[in-house]
Amino acid sequence: MEKRINSTEKESIREENDRKKRYLWQYQECKRELERLEEERIEVRLNKMLPSVIQDGMPHASGCNDLSGYASKLDDLDRKITKAMYRRIQTLTDIRNRINAVKDQSEREVLTYRYIRGMKWEDIAAKMKYQRESVIRIHGKALRNFKI
Repeated sequence: MEKRINSTEKESIREENDRKKRYLWQYQECKRELERLEEERIEVRLNKMLPSVIQDGMPHASGCNDLSGYASKLDDLDRKITKAMYRRIQTLTDIRNRINAVKDQSEREVLTYRYIRGMKWEDIAAKMKYQRESVIRIHGKALRNFKI
């Protein structure tokens, strides 16, 4: 016999699942943060190598002699990138360990594909050779069995 769940219990389950999803999505957030910082570093380097040219016929100071601001900006970005890399590794390790604690293999696969690899439902279904709806159902079971 199936147990009926009232609306308060449904809301509690939904909130718990949302909390678990936010936790699991942290790895993708760390990856995006690192990518943004690395893009910023590339932009700073390009701006120094290829300064904008003002073509108004007037003489302008080049500003290319003082590299202290440039070096300071790069150093600051390098430190931020190192911290972001460490955070990403720590987050991945923690999430992966918690996913590996889930007993069911297919539930672990769905959680890994979705939250670590960042795959879409359709791609996960194709990879696992399941229907999209089956993957979503497995995901729901996986969230119930996932512990933060």
